[in-house]
Amino acid sequence: MNPKVESALNEQILKEEYSARLYLAMAIWSEVNGYPGAAAFLYEHADEERLHMMKLVRFVNDRGGKAELKDVDAPPRHYESLLDIFSQIMEHEVHITDSINTLYGITVEERDYTTGNFLQWYITEQVEEESLFNTVLDKIKLVGPDKSGLFHIDKELDGMTTVTTSGPE
Repeated sequence: MNPKVESALNEQILKEEYSARLYLAMAIWSEVNGYPGAAAFLYEHADEERLHMMKLVRFVNDRGGKAELKDVDAPPRHYESLLDIFSQIMEHEVHITDSINTLYGITVEERDYTTGNFLQWYITEQVEEESLFNTVLDKIKLVGPDKSGLFHIDKELDGMTTVTTSGPE
């Protein structure tokens, strides 16, 4: 495997692992603060981010590289509200999209079209993730601090937990 691509993939593995931990921390906060639907939704997304990480790990190893696990910073544990959580998620997802796009650019520069093709799934996934979280964030902003509105959004988030994402093996 091209060393520059391998290094960039290992950095993305770290970012996906951090994403899983970030969503886990947000799920924990949601659960202990009376938002069981948001908690279930975020627990599921934490699992999904771990799957994204594992797909990258397996891809690196299958292509003759070596996946590396690096130290992961602890995510924040305290949040002000669901609005705070989903605002931070949107910022984070935009950051991940930029990272995937940069990684794809490296594969083009290095003429590693196999890895570039593999990353197409992640590119599409990021469009879906940003759209999903933007929709949730818009709804939270719409109801503002209204407790009955937040109650309904929490119920809606609980109903969104049955969707699982699969991708390239």
